[in-house]
Amino acid sequence: MTGGSGGRPDGGRRSATREEGATRRSYYGQPVIKQPVWAPEIPWYFFMGGLGGASGGLAYLAGLRGSELLARRSWTIALAALTISPVLLIKDLGRPERFLNMLRMFKVTSPMSVGSWVLAASGTTTALAALNSLTGRLSRLSRAGRPAAAALGLPLATYTGALIAQTAVPVWHEARRELPALFAAGAATSAGAAATVATPVADAAPARRLALLGAVAELVLARVMERRLGELAEPYHGGPSGALSTAARGSTAAGALLVATRARRSRGAAIVAGSLLLTGAACERWSVFKAGFASASDPRYTIDPQRGRVTKRRASGGAGVAAGEAATDA
Repeated sequence: MTGGSGGRPDGGRRSATREEGATRRSYYGQPVIKQPVWAPEIPWYFFMGGLGGASGGLAYLAGLRGSELLARRSWTIALAALTISPVLLIKDLGRPERFLNMLRMFKVTSPMSVGSWVLAASGTTTALAALNSLTGRLSRLSRAGRPAAAALGLPLATYTGALIAQTAVPVWHEARRELPALFAAGAATSAGAAATVATPVADAAPARRLALLGAVAELVLARVMERRLGELAEPYHGGPSGALSTAARGSTAAGALLVATRARRSRGAAIVAGSLLLTGAACERWSVFKAGFASASDPRYTIDPQRGRVTKRRASGGAGVAAGEAATDA
């Protein structure tokens, strides 16, 4: 008996080894999908968009509560971030007309289309609100611009998370439930931190609360995302993404602790705390960006989840067939 695995003592083990290897390798070990073609401007675009969107919401709420100095500083931050954000996107696209072409139609099922319109509308309304806050002009237009900018802040802060989750990149697609929330938490952290840095301690209490709430949510959501990803979270524990992830958690935790303790009394501590939180939020965006490249380049991150889904479908299908046969026999 030499033809089958049963005729060799190690045949079963070798067959199992070959099967396990098949789940880990693609054809000649080549990547199954292409790496993203985005340039390094994109994670900064993610960061600036979140900062601008959340700062607009903070500025509007501060104005409603009568915190005029905090509102003015936050509108200025929002305007600066939303001026830089489209510049980064256009630089990645290569030519300005490519961004304008995305505004030729509105497709609600496309995160890129929705995001382009949200970015354009948010930039316009934020500019009106910021110019009115700084100069006192355009008061009529700013009355509509302020609440519109605040309302557009949340979708602006989260659409990039939804955008990358729609791609085939495994570590992004499998985290599609957590990424928009993680980006929203990072945006809240960034807006609160930037306003904490730019505003005197006595006027920055709402900004500190937002920064602290965002930091705690960001740390929790990052952990939840990694636990749900399972083996797919490996890029977050090694290589460039792992180093950035460690830097993000450390900076965010240190900044949050400083905000909760000394930033309420010391202007210097507030500046250091805000800077740490901004660094942590930026590193988190970069970590997600780099993890996507790592998961796209390794075929096992693509093959294993696909095979797992096929196995689950077959198992559920087999159970359905067995139930059907039992019902027929009855």
